[in-house]
Amino acid sequence: MILFVASIRARQSLLSKTLGDRLTEPPSHLTPATAALLAESSERRIKAILSERWVLYPRAKHALDQLNRLVGHPRTTRMPSIAIFGDSGMGKTMIMHRFCAENPPGFDPEIGRERTPVLALQMSGQPTERRLYAHILAALGAPQGPRTDITRLERSALSLLKAIGTQVLVIDEIHNILAGSHREQRIVLNALRFLSNELRISLVCFGVTDAREAIGGDVQLARRFDELTLPRWSATTQYEALIISILRNMPLREPSVLTAKSLRRILQVTEGLTALIFRMLNELAIEAAKTGVEQITDEAVERWKPTIEAEAAFS
Repeated sequence: MILFVASIRARQSLLSKTLGDRLTEPPSHLTPATAALLAESSERRIKAILSERWVLYPRAKHALDQLNRLVGHPRTTRMPSIAIFGDSGMGKTMIMHRFCAENPPGFDPEIGRERTPVLALQMSGQPTERRLYAHILAALGAPQGPRTDITRLERSALSLLKAIGTQVLVIDEIHNILAGSHREQRIVLNALRFLSNELRISLVCFGVTDAREAIGGDVQLARRFDELTLPRWSATTQYEALIISILRNMPLREPSVLTAKSLRRILQVTEGLTALIFRMLNELAIEAAKTGVEQITDEAVERWKPTIEAEAAFS
């Protein structure tokens, strides 16, 4: 009898430990980092939902994989380049920021100085060769006076880019080239081709669909670009993967399981734009946290309407 009772107690102890381990395991519907936020108050979790954060989904991962290949590419006389096109709100800027974050400046012990493998800048609204070099120097923390001649600007930019070992020059809003005259467009494109040739660096350009026309203004330059398009979302497995990735990064205590009808509804009201999909799901998650429902439901998706609040930082 004593042995029998001891055996029962041992099994009870083991069962209690097993249940305890299960209770302390992170919820399977969330990423580990997001699950760690569940212990926070609803106010803190709402703040986390509204904050800028990186959500990895298959399409973004593919783009990043292609971009990161350029960083380690051996320097050749004809460096590969990539142009990423998509409507405003399709996540181009988010991908660009993540690419830069994954390749930050740092000390290189082999050369004994700071190295900036990726340098990013935005094409100005009325681009000229002078403004291009001025933007590069400003991004490097070496702005020049307004009266500095173009030859000195070019020489300074080349010297600094060589010194810091830049491998990839990233240019956002490349379609702004079209704001200049035909002659100005050709000069700016020639300058970009010259930088790529002289420094043996890759170019990465982000822009709306019109950017194809901008880059196409220089046939020799255009031939160096592999194109990657971010089309609006449609009812595909990639879209489902996007929704799952977003939901796994929402600090809600209960899993959100949406029907096909809800997925179609999200596509309809957001017009397939990444930024609006994030915004809609953010607002639904905030509502779920405030009300204590702790999950995004089909009913909430059906009654959702856009608010006038500022949208989260996804573009």
